[in-house]
Amino acid sequence: MAEVKARRKYWLRLALTAGVALVIVAGVAVVLVARQRAAELISNPRDQREPLEGSPADLGLPYEDVEVVSEDGFRLVGWYVPTQNGAVVMAQHGYKSDRDEFLEEADMLYRHGFGVLFTTVRAHDASDGELITFGAHEMKDLEAWYQFLLARAEIDPQRIGIIGNSMGGFLVIQYTALNPAIRAVVAHSPFSSIDDTVATSVEAFTGLPAFPFAPLIVLWAEQMAGIDSADIDAKQWIGTISPRPVFILMGGRDESVSVESGQLLYDAAGEPKELWFEPDLAHVAFDTELPEEFEARVVGFFEIYLGGG
Repeated sequence: MAEVKARRKYWLRLALTAGVALVIVAGVAVVLVARQRAAELISNPRDQREPLEGSPADLGLPYEDVEVVSEDGFRLVGWYVPTQNGAVVMAQHGYKSDRDEFLEEADMLYRHGFGVLFTTVRAHDASDGELITFGAHEMKDLEAWYQFLLARAEIDPQRIGIIGNSMGGFLVIQYTALNPAIRAVVAHSPFSSIDDTVATSVEAFTGLPAFPFAPLIVLWAEQMAGIDSADIDAKQWIGTISPRPVFILMGGRDESVSVESGQLLYDAAGEPKELWFEPDLAHVAFDTELPEEFEARVVGFFEIYLGGG
């Protein structure tokens, strides 16, 4: 009997030891996978970027290939479509995208007299850099583009607006808060903060379940990029833009950023502000799904606050 009990204790200890070992191995695996996904989330090597699929020439638009250099030495590429009325709109692409996502919007704005500056930020398109910092350093890039506009004699510096898609929408809110000379901002499907949208973003951009990976990925990303997720929060900035106008577009079927982002940003903004929410639209889909209304509302917004027509 004693021998049987001893054997049972032996096998129980063995099972417990194996169970603990499996938990440790699984935990280490989760941490390592999260670290790898964090590295992928914040890096965009040039050889992994998609080539441009078009240019303003495809739409018959006059344009220039332009470049600027940020204050910390990053060469940035863009396009400039000249203004016909003195007003210009800076157009900022989204996460791991490039400037050609704004071709249709540029055509739309040009038809109404506006110039368009297709801006890029570091680690995107054919611009320098590989590290994405969600605004921590990209503000230097947008400032370099703004200085480019100031050097153009045909542009009225009192009539500069800005539009951005997705992460670009987040960036243009931050930049407008920093630069009081930006007269009007349109944010198309922006995220409000990393913390507000982390679960949605992690699933969209890594393919992993939010739990347990989201907080671990954010933790690793913070360490690798030298950023603090608490500082990546457009709700902290958008209220300082007032009395300059803000126009936010958010779809109810957005699977890339949290749908709540639009309302959170709208609530935090001062007047004048506008939220266009469409429950059946996906991420950055207003221009393709509702093109006529998109043109009327976005162009109308810029005509009111920048002048034009």
